Amino acid sequence: MGMGDDLTRRVVAEFFGTFWLTFGGCGAAVLAAAFPALGIGFLGVAFAFGLTVLTMAYAVGHISGGHFNPAVTLGLWSAGRCANKHVVPYIVAQVLGAILGAAVLYVIASGQAGWVPGGFASNGYGELSPGKYGLAACLLTEVLATFFFLFIIIGTTSKGAATGFAGIPIGFALVLIHLITIPVTNTSVNPARSTGPALFAGGEHIAQLWLFWLAPIAGAMLAGVIARWLYEPAGIVDTVVVEERRPH
Repeated sequence: MGMGDDLTRRVVAEFFGTFWLTFGGCGAAVLAAAFPALGIGFLGVAFAFGLTVLTMAYAVGHISGGHFNPAVTLGLWSAGRCANKHVVPYIVAQVLGAILGAAVLYVIASGQAGWVPGGFASNGYGELSPGKYGLAACLLTEVLATFFFLFIIIGTTSKGAATGFAGIPIGFALVLIHLITIPVTNTSVNPARSTGPALFAGGEHIAQLWLFWLAPIAGAMLAGVIARWLYEPAGIVDTVVVEERRPH
């Protein structure tokens, strides 16, 4: 198979994975979190996000590595675990997948009589933070949460870790991150996931997007650099989530 075919398959896998993450996670927040009387609440939304990653990690992780998140792609790149040529195509596919996921969610949600989009599961700080947390707190939260997300991703996919199981701790790491940080920023740790809904929430939500690109990427790349040193003696293999089979 040609290199172009390989990249196309990888990019399509990242597109669908990020679509599912955004539609599933944000969809749980918009459609089900506060459903009259018996909604799924924060706990349900946290699990929805984690389950999107867990399920797609096993569905397409062996094709693309299963990033579904520009911060993950850049974090893995900084750890020496993502080829230079994949970085930009992956991020473009992830952002497009997230935007389409949010668009489909918008169409479905607006099918309810009298529905008002409101924040539309967007991320925010200050007045747009669910708990009205300030900029510094939100910045620290997103850097720290994404740092540990990448630390877990790289650690569980390093040589010596249990092979084939990484999708489980990675998915549950995202659940845990949401359990902690939904009240603070509505939980980003993923610039693509932040971009899709913000475009439909509009205005101030778009104006605050910079934080949800800057903080997750900074946290992820810091983790990549540290993990590169930490796991180097064990020998880092170029695999993420589910070990990729490729000729050497």
